[in-house]
Amino acid sequence: MKQFITFTVALVITLTTVCVAQNKQHAAAPNSLLWEITGNGLVQPSYLLGTFHMMCASDYKMNPKVLQAINKVQKLVTEIDYLNPEEGLAMQKMMMADKKLSEQLSQAEAIDLEEVLKTYGTSLAEIDNYSPQALFSLLGRKAIPCAPAEVVAYEAELITAALKSGKKTGGLETVNEQSDFLARSYHLKEAIRQLKAGDTYAILSKEMIKAFNEENLTVLDQLVKDKRFMNAEQRKWMLSVRNENWVKMMPGMMQKESILFAVGSGHLWEADGVIQLLQAQGYTVKPVLQ
Repeated sequence: MKQFITFTVALVITLTTVCVAQNKQHAAAPNSLLWEITGNGLVQPSYLLGTFHMMCASDYKMNPKVLQAINKVQKLVTEIDYLNPEEGLAMQKMMMADKKLSEQLSQAEAIDLEEVLKTYGTSLAEIDNYSPQALFSLLGRKAIPCAPAEVVAYEAELITAALKSGKKTGGLETVNEQSDFLARSYHLKEAIRQLKAGDTYAILSKEMIKAFNEENLTVLDQLVKDKRFMNAEQRKWMLSVRNENWVKMMPGMMQKESILFAVGSGHLWEADGVIQLLQAQGYTVKPVLQ
């Protein structure tokens, strides 16, 4: 079950990163996942980076310009303060349920879930005490098709680089806040529905990683907002509300020190994205192309 827990945190946050070519076309974005933030009285520039939380080592690469940005700033801020021990404990608690999954399903639904779980190499008995949100971690067994030892956590690599450069680290929200957004967005039956689409998820995750490594923000943004995997209510809680919360905090943080903000790539673009929300506050936010 260690693999189960390992995949959970990143994947339930990035369930929204699934490809669909049929979505309506969004406004084109420059090909960059790193953006410089200046103006509005800032003494030093800060940066915004779109991330892809987990991938196989064979797909992983760190763009040199990201390392350069880390060297320029005083602090790295990710979605959660991963180095805070209390956040680690809260993360483990988030994975567990107060009520067994089998007690939340009819007999027919439990049988249906059992059949789905067989395709993931597990059973209802094995995961019965986990939360509905934790079920999404099973998607990682198909979306990240490599051994746990070969999985790279992108934020962990960023944090390692920041610490090596003597930088401080922090987070934009707590695990408990994140857990609340997940609970509002993904219930048990929704988890089961998405598990049934696991093979599609696996195929499309390859497209996500390709777009990420090419810094194709336009395509990546379309993948994030696939309506088959994220409805309007889920987008509201997992993207829009969180973006608004973060952008309220970021100005005060940037006034104190220069920061590299690293968040899931799906949070960057469109009218409710962090880039446009910062621009609406009067900041100049421009892509770092090299």
